[in-house]
Amino acid sequence: MKELVESIAKALVDHPDDVRVTEVENDRSLTLKLEVHEDDMGKVIGKQGRIAKAIRSVVNAAGANQNKRIQLEIG
Repeated sequence: MKELVESIAKALVDHPDDVRVTEVENDRSLTLKLEVHEDDMGKVIGKQGRIAKAIRSVVNAAGANQNKRIQLEIG
């Protein structure tokens, strides 16, 4: 899951070397924290959060078979 978010984010930003994804796993949930360069924050979020919502949808669909709640935090 971490690699999926990382590859999507790297394709969107101008500074792909500054993309970092960390995982925090609990019993019933998985939290992915995406960090990008300050200049690229708008590209990852998109207008009215559309790109962020799309990334979250893809991540939720990919993780549907793990029976865990997956959250994506962008910061």
